Amino acid sequence: MNQTAKPLMVLGTGSHVGKSVIVTALCRIFAEQGLNVAPFKAQNMSLNSWITDDGSEIGIAQAIQAKACSIPPTSDMNPILLKPKGDRQSQVIILGKPFADRTAGDYYDSIEDMMTVVEGAYERLSQEYDIIVIEGAGGAAEINLYHRDVVNIGTARMLQPPIILVGDIERGGVFASIYGTLKLLPVDIAPLVKGIIINKFRGDPAILEPGIRQLEELTGVPVLGVIPYTELSIPAEDSVSIDDKVQSVPKNNGLVDIAVLRLPRISNFTDFEPLEPYSNVHYIEPGDDFGHPDALIIPGTKNTIDDLKVLQDCGSYTRILELAKAAVPIIGICGGYQMLGKTITDSGIEGGSEDTAVFNGLGLLDITTNFTEYKKQTVQTKKTVTGNGPILGSIKGQQVSGYEIHMGNTNLMDGALPAFGDDGCANDDGLIWGTYLHGLFENEHLRDAFLEFLYNGRDTSYSAVKDKVEYIDPYHQLATHFKAYVDMDAIERMLTD
Repeated sequence: MNQTAKPLMVLGTGSHVGKSVIVTALCRIFAEQGLNVAPFKAQNMSLNSWITDDGSEIGIAQAIQAKACSIPPTSDMNPILLKPKGDRQSQVIILGKPFADRTAGDYYDSIEDMMTVVEGAYERLSQEYDIIVIEGAGGAAEINLYHRDVVNIGTARMLQPPIILVGDIERGGVFASIYGTLKLLPVDIAPLVKGIIINKFRGDPAILEPGIRQLEELTGVPVLGVIPYTELSIPAEDSVSIDDKVQSVPKNNGLVDIAVLRLPRISNFTDFEPLEPYSNVHYIEPGDDFGHPDALIIPGTKNTIDDLKVLQDCGSYTRILELAKAAVPIIGICGGYQMLGKTITDSGIEGGSEDTAVFNGLGLLDITTNFTEYKKQTVQTKKTVTGNGPILGSIKGQQVSGYEIHMGNTNLMDGALPAFGDDGCANDDGLIWGTYLHGLFENEHLRDAFLEFLYNGRDTSYSAVKDKVEYIDPYHQLATHFKAYVDMDAIERMLTD
């Protein structure tokens, strides 16, 4: 490989140990030093994705990391994306475009081809950037997968980068997980590990010192730092992080309550994180008590029909209709938008059957959706608000931006009111509406219109709530936190040795 960039790899002892966040921190630190830096993850498995400027779909983590670098995300930063569909199948997305649905066995049969894709993507990045910070996936020492591991061992063998190993102390057993990972790594990869980071610590770091010293003696690898647990305002990577957000009962803090259905195949729940500073956003499992939310959001899903069936079987379907009758605002995004319609017709795309089947939606919007071909709409776009009612009507004629990631085509029935030009639909009173636009609540004027209506319903001033929220650049905040507890001089030496 004609490698010109300096690679630095971050591996973990397991999933959810903080690899994505640490890569994000390093990206921002190097960018603030004026270096030309980019993120890279050979293969990501995630239901949260992002659409690049050219319409390519990548894992949202790499889009976040690119933002930390102050560069536009590209498909080369995440050349392979796997989106789980259930039944041991995933949609395989190669260089931003849907390739096929594959079982794990079928996918692993094509590992050599996948490595060729990975090598090409990294080669292109290496010609454009000075430093590339590489993220692994899951646990680095999955010994049953070494012969077909693209993202950890495969990438490490291809690039021979210095490696930082991250362990999560919050889960317990951090010393054993680090030691075990190092001892189980292949003999050609273990020497590449140049430093260890212990993440998510709560308590007195002095208590850890004896263990840290012994770990260093046993492994010969220095511990670069112990990072205390902290709250971050950076979008979460995947549904595993949603557990950090779930609230069975909304907080009694005077903020409005926005309930989000945690669909079994929920995707892009990061859509609702911009609402969190100003409201209680809590996630409801299908079948659980909805309580009395000020608004309900039905999010995107990897399989609209299967998740709609879940809502019908568990009783949540009926509760949604009851909220609609009570004039509670209900908003559907992507798959949630499709569920709000009259019918969904599947020609074997969603359900996997060769026979065409028609399913009844919630019937709250005058739309019909058809799945007729294995084709995905992926695009960044701007739309003009055309909906009526107290929410959309208050910003009618203004533009909003977002991105689309969906299969299926939705058509408005005669007399139906579009919500955003040629996208979405709203009911007559404008309290129920849906759209294919992800990232909608990142538009401040739309977010303000939505929240102001909800606070008016409580006879509370939204502006007073908003004024209390102070904006802090979350990427700079993360970088500052990281540098306070990690030996950056040692990391920088890894790039020059």
